[in-house]
Amino acid sequence: MNQSSRDNAAPLLRGLGLPLVVFYGVGTILGAGIYVLIGEVAGYAGIHAPVAFMTASLLAALTAFSYAELAVRFPRSAGEAIYVQEAFHRDTLAIVVGLMLVMIGITSSATLVSGLTGYVGELVPLPDTFTKLAAIGIFGAVVIWGIRQSVVIISLLTVIEILGLLIVIWVARDALGTVPDRVGDFVPGLDAAAWSGVLLGALVAFYAFIGFEDMVNVVEEIKSPEKNLPRGIIIALAITTLLYFVVALAAVTAVPPAELAASDAPLALIYETRTGRDPGIIALISILSITNGILVQCIMASRVLYGMSRRGWLPPVLGRIHPRTRTPVYSTSLVIAGICLMALTLPLLSLAKLTSYITLTVFALINLALVRIKLRGDKSPGFSTPLWVPVFGAVCTLMFLTYQLALAL
Repeated sequence: MNQSSRDNAAPLLRGLGLPLVVFYGVGTILGAGIYVLIGEVAGYAGIHAPVAFMTASLLAALTAFSYAELAVRFPRSAGEAIYVQEAFHRDTLAIVVGLMLVMIGITSSATLVSGLTGYVGELVPLPDTFTKLAAIGIFGAVVIWGIRQSVVIISLLTVIEILGLLIVIWVARDALGTVPDRVGDFVPGLDAAAWSGVLLGALVAFYAFIGFEDMVNVVEEIKSPEKNLPRGIIIALAITTLLYFVVALAAVTAVPPAELAASDAPLALIYETRTGRDPGIIALISILSITNGILVQCIMASRVLYGMSRRGWLPPVLGRIHPRTRTPVYSTSLVIAGICLMALTLPLLSLAKLTSYITLTVFALINLALVRIKLRGDKSPGFSTPLWVPVFGAVCTLMFLTYQLALAL
């Protein structure tokens, strides 16, 4: 298929207005991470964990704003690959970046599916293989069904995720009531040791904000993307930052930070400690959070394959759109097959770290791509950030990557 034929092929359905874009963004950022990361952050930052989350939010915002501008400049699926190609004019580099994104989506989904089987096994004793295949089949069918239907389901699950965090805040309300009298305790001041803990905690908390990058890969399915996508990214990041800050504040006031750090399920610990009841409701919400994460990753990876095919970088069949569902059925099917293969055959313990390395590498390249484009003097047709934003974004993500690699050695 030549470029003209690809351009004239049936397009994706633009079915997402700003509210659904925001829900999709909040769903991609929240994920299941906050339900376990709060303990690790508290282990480093102690009572200053809320400051660590705010610091991580500022760092994530740098790259988020770079994504927002690039998505307005180049509103196409397979966003990151296209941004790199437009900046450096290297198709090979763009293809590598695109395939890295697909790998992130597949490995993340496979890891989440494996985690899901553990939770399901606690409720219904089913063979792991059956649970994995059934779950992957259901998720694939939902994604193929339609983007609007998928995002509506993601939005509903996001509401449940937020409800879980609000439950934790509510049960810790008495502890939160003491905050006005203890404001000084939560501020590190000029204590170098305290700030060291805050920065280490921010490095961990940073991963709770990852997800905004998935939003750019549904840009072709967003109404008025030049306005709604930047707004959606900013609003989603603001909502999750507020939630994380209040949850972190509730956590360190309700339970000693050392106990949070020692728990595998810190939010469930808070619920159990403050109510004296079994934290089953928090566990169930965690299952739904995992489900949400899998749906988001399936959509992202399939749209990257679709977008790369439309650019002529992958076989044309991956760019075909089903005439009724208006979704990339072949791309989605390939992603589902990859998730099945990895979930059923590969050990996944080290895949989380690999995903982190790949994600940070892509973030650094995206910020550098925007720096290159801005230095050329190319004007943005809409949303624009100052040059220092992608510069600092590149520096911060490279520092994160260096730190992660140093810990691995």
